[in-house]
This record gives sequence, structure tokens and C-alpha cells, in this order.
Amino acid sequence: MSTEIQTSTEGRGIVERLRASPFLTKLLSNRLAIVGLIIIVGVLAIAVYARFAYDIQALTATQYNTNPTEAPPSAQYWFGTDGQARDIFPRVLYGAWYAMKFGTVTVAASTVLGVGLGIIAAYYGDLTDNVIMRTMDVLLSFPSLLLALALVTVFPDSLGLWRAVAALTLVYTPRFARVVRGTALKVLEDEYIDATYALGATDPRLLVRHVLPNCLAPITVQSTLNFGLAIIDIAALSFLGFGASPGSPSWGMMLSNGVEFGLFSGAWWWSFFPGLVLALLVLGFNLLGDGMRDALDPRMRDTVD
Repeated sequence: MSTEIQTSTEGRGIVERLRASPFLTKLLSNRLAIVGLIIIVGVLAIAVYARFAYDIQALTATQYNTNPTEAPPSAQYWFGTDGQARDIFPRVLYGAWYAMKFGTVTVAASTVLGVGLGIIAAYYGDLTDNVIMRTMDVLLSFPSLLLALALVTVFPDSLGLWRAVAALTLVYTPRFARVVRGTALKVLEDEYIDATYALGATDPRLLVRHVLPNCLAPITVQSTLNFGLAIIDIAALSFLGFGASPGSPSWGMMLSNGVEFGLFSGAWWWSFFPGLVLALLVLGFNLLGDGMRDALDPRMRDTVD
């Protein structure tokens, strides 16, 4: 009985702490951020549904004997069909799975690398800081898409979209490194860091248990905003022929086929619907990221008496 009471008390404590969180209160009061969150959750639900409802082999294969070729949107084919008689609607839905899957891996990998390099550079300083940050400066000196195009050619074509993920991971890593380094330098100036070090804390424990948690706010905002950029850049690389393989239900590949073949024949729906969903998802991440930035920025909060 006492264990149940203790568990119930802890559960109520967590709920109460969440309700009293200034961050959540500010975020939930931002209507645009809520709209962005709804869009993201909706697309995520569509992505999961498409992943288990559709067969990828059927979506990539030609359907000449089943569907009409280049049929406009109708009650039977909501988004129309393409030049190979494939129904565009399920392909767009499955493209959401590709966007969320590869976008998540890209942002997660670049976050881990950037955060690790930024904290190490801030903590050890001197030569370590100079080597790491000058390398990041070199990477930041190139336009992101051009650098991604240069890096993606290093990886074999057989990797498909994974080579775009690898290239964009290296492109986004310097952004996290610079943001985290600046925040970590401020955290390391606090007196409790010196006290913790004097009590015998090792470097890994100090960085992971004390420095990293105080850098989560900018990391969270940067990750959310970079998620939208990752989806756009993955689609852009596929559009240029450096990402998804031909026939793949990737939004970038569908946009490329639509522009190359559909527009000349008047089949505007080839590229319209993939582009619309892509723009909507990126808008959702931008709205949520802006809302999180406002909620986490002390200067944006109301003064508490």
C-alpha cells in the first residue's frame, strides 16, 4: 500500500511540475507553435500509417495495366497519377515516412556530434578549442547546399538517401558546435562548476551531469529548426539527383520528375502535391521552433512579481 501511495504521489508531482513549468505555459500559450505541433504530429501519424499500410515495391513499380497514365486528380485518384500510371496519393503519404525517418537521423547525428565537439572545445580550450572551432569555421564558410553536394559525391550511389544523410550531418554539425560552445562557456564560469570540480568530479561527469543539462535550451531550439532544414535539403539533394534512387516515393524525387516531365505535358499535379506537403511540414517545424525559442528566451517572458 505504501508503495502505491508513493508512486501516486510521485506521479502527481510530475504532473504538477509539468503544469507549473514556465516553458510549457509559454509554449502552449503560443497559438502558432500549437499549429506547428499539430502539423508535425499529423504528418508523423501519416508517415507511420503509410509505412505499414503500403508496400514499397508496389509504390515504385509501374502500374500501366492497372491505372491510367497521367490522370488528373479525381474522386478515384485524389492526387492523380504520374507518367508510369502510379497513384501519387499513396506515394506522397509514404514520402512523409522518408522525410521523418531520414530527417530524424540527420538531426540526431549532427546534434550528437555538434554538442560533443562544442562542449569539448569550451571545456578544454586552448589548442583543442582552436582546432575544433577553426575546423567548424571552415565548414561554415561554404553555402550549406553546395557543401552537401560536394560531400555527397564522396559516398557511393548504392547508399541512396543515406549518403544525403551523411553529407548533411557534416554540414549541420558546425551549427550545433558553435551554439553549444557559446552556451557552455557561460555555464563554465559559474561557481558551482568550480565547486563540483573541487569535490573530485571527473571531466566526463562534470560535462554530462552539469554542463550539458544547462545547454539543453539552445540545443532543443536548434534541433527543431534544423529538422525543417534537413527535410528541405534532403528533398533538394534528391531533386538534383544525389539522393533517392529513381522511382523512389521521395518528395524530392517526385518534384524532380514533375518538373522534368509533368510540367511540359501540363500534368501540374505531379509536383504540386509533394511540394505542398513538404512546405506544410517545414512550416510546422519553423512555427514550433520559433515558439520554443520564445518560450526558452528569458527576455521573451513576462516579468514575475
